[in-house]
Amino acid sequence: MRPRRLLALLPALLLALLAPASPAPAGPAGRPPFETTKVAEGVYSFRFMNHRNMFVVTDEGVIATDPINPKAAQAMMAEIRKVTDKPIKYVVYSHEHWDHILGGKIFKEAGAQFVSQERCAAHFSYNPNPLVVMPDVTFKDRHDIKLGGKTLELHYFGPNHGNCSVFMLLPQEKILFIVDLVTPKRVGFRGLTTTDPGGAVRSLRAIEKLAFDRIIPGHGPATAPASAVREMREYYEDLIAAVKAAMQETSDVDKIKEMVKLPKYEKWGMYEKWLPLNVERIAGWLRVGQ
Repeated sequence: MRPRRLLALLPALLLALLAPASPAPAGPAGRPPFETTKVAEGVYSFRFMNHRNMFVVTDEGVIATDPINPKAAQAMMAEIRKVTDKPIKYVVYSHEHWDHILGGKIFKEAGAQFVSQERCAAHFSYNPNPLVVMPDVTFKDRHDIKLGGKTLELHYFGPNHGNCSVFMLLPQEKILFIVDLVTPKRVGFRGLTTTDPGGAVRSLRAIEKLAFDRIIPGHGPATAPASAVREMREYYEDLIAAVKAAMQETSDVDKIKEMVKLPKYEKWGMYEKWLPLNVERIAGWLRVGQ
């Protein structure tokens, strides 16, 4: 490079060298990778990236849920320690899907007992993952955890999004932790790959009979109104009815995907991208029964 040109470039080079480095982006829309929100006395909604869980702090210890993955579990443990130095007594799995449950080791090493619906334990046995901590306690339909004056009710209503999905109710606080079956104001996840649509409707009807005012969803806001459960049940019912009607006119799934529109839900998240995939899944379920 010629000396004159180098001299001309020096001011710009010096400015670039002296300028402060830009921080790395924290996540979508500048969100930090994790955060904790207190939603009631002793009840916390924890988010790691796009996944959520819940932990409950009592005078005798902590009830944690879905450890997500090892990084999330480390962050969650640190967040718990900001609130209390009481021991982690229990970790409860919401269901069998690995994206919610792979971080349990740090809690097991801290002495926690792991709890799941019995079908989860069977699933982990025939489909093992080295990062899944096997449950110490299993149950069939209902199990209550009582700790430090708080009660966490665990309810199982059959297969829906997962084969062993558990819904966790804090009856005193009237808060329900519900994972994946309901994401407020969003259509079903992609192709509803693991979902039993009929089971989803049955489970949502059963959940609606429980006494709660708010939910903590596995994805989405820190809390949402209880009405999100009813809205999701209505979405499934409307979706099934619309696909049934379309199937009376044609058996061509591509045409059915074009025919089925649900304007009531067009403002819900992922409506344009995922509704056709939801329709395809429902058509397959109606055709073969699973």
